[in-house]
Amino acid sequence: MSKVALVTDSTAYIPKELVEQYRITVAPQVLIWGEKTYLDGIDITPEEFYTRLSKTTVMPTTSQVNIASFQQIFKQLFDEGYEILAILLSKHFSKTIDSAVQARAMLPGATIEIVDSMTTAMAMGFMVLSVARLAEQGASLAECKALAEKAVGHVGVLLTVDTLEFLHRGGRIGGGQRFLGSALNIKPILEVRGGRIEAVERVRTRKKSLLRLIELVSERIGDRQPVRLASLHANAHDDAMEVFEEARTQLKIVESVFSEVSPVVGTHAGPGTVGLAFMAGM
Repeated sequence: MSKVALVTDSTAYIPKELVEQYRITVAPQVLIWGEKTYLDGIDITPEEFYTRLSKTTVMPTTSQVNIASFQQIFKQLFDEGYEILAILLSKHFSKTIDSAVQARAMLPGATIEIVDSMTTAMAMGFMVLSVARLAEQGASLAECKALAEKAVGHVGVLLTVDTLEFLHRGGRIGGGQRFLGSALNIKPILEVRGGRIEAVERVRTRKKSLLRLIELVSERIGDRQPVRLASLHANAHDDAMEVFEEARTQLKIVESVFSEVSPVVGTHAGPGTVGLAFMAGM
């Protein structure tokens, strides 16, 4: 058995059965709502989150995985004899990597490598799964880290949001700032690029924006094979399923995952967000 352990954070939203199969450790991000603090994906589910969000007058905020959480995770894996590779949310979205780096410094005897995925959602999830599969075959920590770093250039996320309000309020909008103030019937399409949310284009009507997502993902993938594809949605199951199924008919997919986004991501993306995440060419 490989002695490389994979760690990621809850924004990857890798399906539970795959997390268990590959023994991936998931560090939960933190959701703060009024006086209460929730561990992302543990203390509050997406369904509970959006139900409450639709009724609340107090908006939630988020915080990164804290140093103590990473220290506990790293120490347990170290004590079990593992070398550790952490593949985490883009540093431009969160200080999660800062927490991991500080936790690593508290365990000088442990061998811990940290990779910035420069992305989130199942784009990061596919990176983690690819490395976990390599580790399962007995690859070294250096080989696993090299694959993770290579994968950064092979993944992408495109999404359309109902409103830019949530991204703007959370400071995650990046180049999408120029779409603020658009007419209500204009739906922005955004992309995770260089670890940030960047504007792609504006499309008239929700229906056209969903179809355009598929076209853009197809353009980004080009002729690269193999292709892994995941949906992502924030309380928009039906729209996401429609996009997902259509994309799967148009693209040659070797692995597909229909997923929601975690409450922490949903806090910033907002209800109605639909997207596609992919890995292509490796």
